[in-house]
Amino acid sequence: MMSTFAETESSMSPALTDTPRSIHRRRALRAALAAGLPALLPLAARAATDWPSLVARARGQKVFFNAWGGSERTNAYIQWVAGEVSRRHGITLEHVKITDTAEAVKRVRNEKQAGRATGGSIDMVWINGENFLTLKREGLLFGPFSEQLPNYRWVDVEGKPTTRTDFSEPVAGLEAPWGMAQFTFYADRTRVSDPPRSMTALLGFARAHPGRVTYPRPPNFHGTTFLKQALLELTPDRAPLYQPFNAAAMERVTAPLWTWLDALRPHLWRQGRQYPQNAAAIRQMLADGELLIGLTFNPNEAANEIAARRLPATVYSWQNEGGSVGNTHFLAIPVNASAPDAAQVVIDFMLSPLAQARKADITVWGDSTVLAVDKLPAAERELFGTRPWPGQVEKPAPVLLEPHGSWVDPLEREWLRRYGA
Repeated sequence: MMSTFAETESSMSPALTDTPRSIHRRRALRAALAAGLPALLPLAARAATDWPSLVARARGQKVFFNAWGGSERTNAYIQWVAGEVSRRHGITLEHVKITDTAEAVKRVRNEKQAGRATGGSIDMVWINGENFLTLKREGLLFGPFSEQLPNYRWVDVEGKPTTRTDFSEPVAGLEAPWGMAQFTFYADRTRVSDPPRSMTALLGFARAHPGRVTYPRPPNFHGTTFLKQALLELTPDRAPLYQPFNAAAMERVTAPLWTWLDALRPHLWRQGRQYPQNAAAIRQMLADGELLIGLTFNPNEAANEIAARRLPATVYSWQNEGGSVGNTHFLAIPVNASAPDAAQVVIDFMLSPLAQARKADITVWGDSTVLAVDKLPAAERELFGTRPWPGQVEKPAPVLLEPHGSWVDPLEREWLRRYGA
């Protein structure tokens, strides 16, 4: 099976003849020009037409990959990637562990302002949402490059439209999709046999079980996602949320959210006077019996924890019936990266069926793939397997698209003003 994959990987160099895909690529590059990216076009075009030469140039280069380092599973997976790209391509991948992607955004911005147009300290970054929006708006991203990568051919752009829009902002080839996420709740069946399947029902559940429900304190990512889930379910007018932030619409659109949170707060853990710092703390509180409901943005997290014996096999997961917030997380290259060629080679490997299947394995990470598995060659499709795991979501809900990234900061600031004291 490994040899079959290697043969498939070696045959993925882009064709130089006109095909629907090559025509699409040229259109994407023209769109990037219209978006104000002309200076970056020659590098992207070079990657699109001469992949073998790019791979040859990348050999011997070192890639500094800035990525969240708060998960042992994720860190171990990145180390596996590092071993593979070293063996296959002679590239050294160093995982620079960060706690907040905004740290990397700030560093790229500061380097650019200091005149460091090349030789930057970050070659790759794990990113999405408002951090992507900031880098894109400030012209701090290399590309467009992603749709020229050989393994991009397998990305499920039709079935997973968030692979081309990041928090309602067009990706425009400036980042490559890496994994899928969707807001998910979980509980122990021995304690919660009939879970709340909407945010309105969650309020009723909290009233019936005071002190046994909570959410992380925004601006923690999971806490902010909890706010967005409630906002999208409760507001009668979602349309403004999918456009750049409009201060005039803020009060009207978000009023139902604050009314709901006001009603929920006195029934939360510690009556909403204190909030856990992150979802990991909530998971431990659930395992200890202090809370009844946990939350995550990885639909397979409960299955991961059961497999690792940190949660009992009686834990199950669900998503709200009306839909749950979902998005794609991405890999991007800063405009001043020291090793953009090697970064593209690493990202292409991370999009390969082999790497995506390993990442999707519950025992490894359990991060859902961005690929259209049903369209892969048979040998690569078999890498993903079909085994159901205890704790997995049995009935996935429709995806509620993320609000535009520019809404995140105003929502967090307003939450802090009302409840953060």
